[in-house]
Amino acid sequence: MGKSSSVPVAVPDLTGRRFVVTGANSGLGLATIRALARHGAHVVLAVRDEAKGRAAVRALADEIPGAAARLDVQRLDLADLDSVRECAAALRAAYPGLDVLVNNAGLMAPPYTRSAQGHELQFAVNHLGHFALTGLLLDRLVAGSAPRVVTVSSVQHRKGGIHFDALEGGGRPRDYSPMGWYNQSKLANAVFGHELHRRLTAAGSPVRSLLAHPGYAATHLQAETPVAAVRLLFGRILGPLFAQSSETGAFSQLHAATAPDAGSGAFFGPGGPGELRGAPKRVALAPAATDPETGRRLWELSERLTGVGYPLG
Repeated sequence: MGKSSSVPVAVPDLTGRRFVVTGANSGLGLATIRALARHGAHVVLAVRDEAKGRAAVRALADEIPGAAARLDVQRLDLADLDSVRECAAALRAAYPGLDVLVNNAGLMAPPYTRSAQGHELQFAVNHLGHFALTGLLLDRLVAGSAPRVVTVSSVQHRKGGIHFDALEGGGRPRDYSPMGWYNQSKLANAVFGHELHRRLTAAGSPVRSLLAHPGYAATHLQAETPVAAVRLLFGRILGPLFAQSSETGAFSQLHAATAPDAGSGAFFGPGGPGELRGAPKRVALAPAATDPETGRRLWELSERLTGVGYPLG
């Protein structure tokens, strides 16, 4: 499914560098892991299904000589903040320093569902879980080498708005729509990545915060969403015609995660028409993503909903 591309991304030698990638056993995450492992990185696959994670490790070990010793699996269910804390505790115990965190995992357009803590599921998985994980690992990133956080958003973030009055539980919002709240979650990713950049910079932190989006990539998000209309349109009609492969879709986040000259605050997406496909380039965030008041409100809400604060001084 999807069209492949030979567009290259110049990934440098990553020997000795340690990455954590969420949602790493399929789609964009697996494509990212594969490229990182081929260039010598040590990678932790943070995944909800450990069996699938171990299967991915076995497949990569057969494909890439020496990779088995540099790939680890850690359970992470972003829909459950208790699981996020357990994952962070395990990573903190195992690694005194981390170099790159790639907040890649995502959920697209399910029927209205609530997370373990009672939050709308897409907002919980795509944003709150990653907000909490990043905060809990921030000191390990500070201890890393040229550290950075890469948060994967979507071109759809430009269609989203933040429903601040409907995000603290209390049942299904009157205006809930699967794609509308997906767009909201992707805008939340963009707001978080930019606000994290602003706060890290103000604190003089060595950690860089970058953003990326894959354009239109053929992944399990479209093919496996439980909403039939979304699955039909994006997974079976438009996908085979227009989507690029997961490998090509991962180029933007790979560039953000590995390019030595990728500066904090940058947002990378495909350089082709509509930012749907092609080689990565720096692209613009929606004005809502860089609005200081939106950033402040989302940050404070996220701290309250997750119970995670950031040690930024």
